[in-house]
Amino acid sequence: METVNQLLDSIKDVGRDAVRGGYSRAVYSTPELDLRQWFIEQAQQRGLGVETDRNGIIWAWWGKPEDGALVTGSHLDSVPGGGAFDGPLGVASALAAVDILISRGLEPGRSLAITVFPEEEGSRFGVACLGSRLLAGAIDVDKALNLRDVDGNTFADIARSNGLDPRHVGPDPEAMARIGDFVELHVEQGKGLGQGGPAIAVGSSILGHGRWKLSVSGQGNHAGTTLMADRADPMVAAAQIVVAVRDTAAKQPDARATVGRLTPVPGGTNVIASRVDLWLDARHPDDAVTAQLIESIYRAAREIAAGEGCTVSLTEESYSDTVHFDPDLSRRIGELLPGAPVLATGAGHDAGVLAGHVPSAMLFVRNPSGISHSPEEYVADEDASAGAVALADVLEGLL
Repeated sequence: METVNQLLDSIKDVGRDAVRGGYSRAVYSTPELDLRQWFIEQAQQRGLGVETDRNGIIWAWWGKPEDGALVTGSHLDSVPGGGAFDGPLGVASALAAVDILISRGLEPGRSLAITVFPEEEGSRFGVACLGSRLLAGAIDVDKALNLRDVDGNTFADIARSNGLDPRHVGPDPEAMARIGDFVELHVEQGKGLGQGGPAIAVGSSILGHGRWKLSVSGQGNHAGTTLMADRADPMVAAAQIVVAVRDTAAKQPDARATVGRLTPVPGGTNVIASRVDLWLDARHPDDAVTAQLIESIYRAAREIAAGEGCTVSLTEESYSDTVHFDPDLSRRIGELLPGAPVLATGAGHDAGVLAGHVPSAMLFVRNPSGISHSPEEYVADEDASAGAVALADVLEGLL
């Protein structure tokens, strides 16, 4: 029997990023593949039956695969330079919870599965929760297969090279039918649980959120021979657009908007860029407000670009409506964890995608600093252990 802390310690060296700090574990990269193999071996050591479905989702079964099972799990991929807990905490806690239930002598009255979803972060192909979206039919299959990473590889290419048949990628009603209830444990990614009080919370909702690409086009040219007055520099426009994103979101209560990635083309130090691509993340509890926010940002971007002799286009890459978790399942979990507070989150999760199709819920484990998607992300050992026990209590009660 291994604790969640021992499990996390066993993978602490996988995917360390020497440049950014933290971990970089993009889907189907060597580190993420190593973690997938680690999970398979851990599941098999516990006598769980392991299978990988046509969308690359790993299922580890306690009991035979059947419809209406209780399912838990999370993801193993990370953002670039991410923390140690976002994703792996939920997977390790599920394994530890099975150990706890076995030690209690539990004989489940229904089947239990642990899942590992690929490309939850969207850090390789730009669409968050890609695996669960494909499973649930929440993304167009052709769009998904033609997504490209920074090296120009399509998702179809990478799927094929990792044993998936692109012809079979997409909605999987049979797999969906196996999920009777889905419970995901995850590190809390804000300050909702704070420094004191309970270490575990029950999720209530996820902010509506999406990703958009702004492409600013200008005139590529020589940095030394082109006079300042003769330039149509998309980098100058892009810099102003980043500030406009911040200022526009700041005027709207409860809105969040971020430019976290910017790529100049061709990207030379002594070259005036011909194009600059910016990726925008925007969130708000009211989906109509999110739409208005994006329109305001795009309007400001067009004005800024025109003022620099440039043009700009906007493309939506993904969007998820505000999600409210199943009230009955959340109530039952609250009864199993008396005293646990209820907490909304601004972060997206596979549970949010599945919530539109099956009863879904979340547990959050305290992150005292509130910092996530960063090497400074942190969960104390005692809180991680408390999370595994809480998940075991919930699973036992639902089983």
